Amino acid sequence: MRVLITGGGGFLGQKLARALGQSGRLRGQNITALTLADVVAPAGLDLPFPVTGVACNVAQAGDVQSLMAQPFDVIFHLAAIVSGQAEADFDLGLQVNLFGTLHILQAARAAGNCPVVVYASSIAAHGGEEPEVIVDGVELNPQTSYGTQKVMGELLLNDMSRRGMVDGRGLRLPTVSIRPGKPNAAASSFMSSIFRDTMQGQTSNCPVAKDYPIYHTAPRTVIANLIHAANLDGAVFGTNRCINLPGRSDTVAEMIAAMTLVAGPEPARRITWNPDPTIQAIVKGWRGHVRPEKAQRLGFATDASFADTVRWFLADDIAKAS
Repeated sequence: MRVLITGGGGFLGQKLARALGQSGRLRGQNITALTLADVVAPAGLDLPFPVTGVACNVAQAGDVQSLMAQPFDVIFHLAAIVSGQAEADFDLGLQVNLFGTLHILQAARAAGNCPVVVYASSIAAHGGEEPEVIVDGVELNPQTSYGTQKVMGELLLNDMSRRGMVDGRGLRLPTVSIRPGKPNAAASSFMSSIFRDTMQGQTSNCPVAKDYPIYHTAPRTVIANLIHAANLDGAVFGTNRCINLPGRSDTVAEMIAAMTLVAGPEPARRITWNPDPTIQAIVKGWRGHVRPEKAQRLGFATDASFADTVRWFLADDIAKAS
């Protein structure tokens, strides 16, 4: 069982690799090799099977063809330009999020073994003239370039799965919070930083009001759901291989209250409240309430509380003082 993770140097790619290392198995088989691909070659990990870090720009077809010269059995396609950056630089988002996905899918098709492809899409696929509460099967209406590019990837994944070229499953990820590390260019970055940074003794600005609803999931949960998607038989997804993943709908205020319950009052005091019209214009086009009934029927995990997310961050990811 040969496995590829694009975006393998990112925090989700690294967490996914370690989770695969803990089990050592995928789809009922032992993992024999794992390749982590990113723009800069990821460092190797000490796992119970060989791990190779490869420099690969998915926007370059030649890079992807070289990367996938030997077939992979399972591909986790996580590489992407995030929402705020894709909105600021349309061409870059197009090259990575759309053409990069096309390159991965075309190389998987050329391999001839119909590999399982787990594609990280986004809840940003929803918005605009959609109901306030998203249900399965609603017409997609993204209101950002990032969401639009993800939807185009979904359509390619569906069609190539229908034709037997790949065995795809696309997961519309809720906002992943609490992300470790430093803030990135995602419009949703504040949805982690107001918790991560303040629990690490820093200030962080919240650009939206306290009553803004966030549809979110914890890193532990999304990793479990990525692996679950790979293990499922593709046929159970039906004719639409792309689904809304389970998440929680909480307001900013409710999430801060959960953090305070676990971490005490000091982190919340480090939050500033300066509106940012650019961020607001992006995130207010997203949906904060989803009923992911199909995903729940298929056994995908749902977070019980944001307080659990805070506890997991403190256990797994908080920056330790040197």
